[in-house]
Amino acid sequence: MTKSYLNDRVVTCPTCQKSTSWDSKNESRPFCSERCKLIDFGEWAKESYVISESDSSEPSKIDQ
Repeated sequence: MTKSYLNDRVVTCPTCQKSTSWDSKNESRPFCSERCKLIDFGEWAKESYVISESDSSEPSKIDQ
């Protein structure tokens, strides 16, 4: 077997929804281009995206 199954994998760009390949030739993966990658980075920098806290009411091991 000379070909990895990942070479045929196609994913959707999170920014523009365009189909793009997931392989070593696409250095911007999972994005379709460097432009889409930078747009996403800008959204994080503007704090348009956030990671929500867990809804658990119990303290985590870190809090104890």
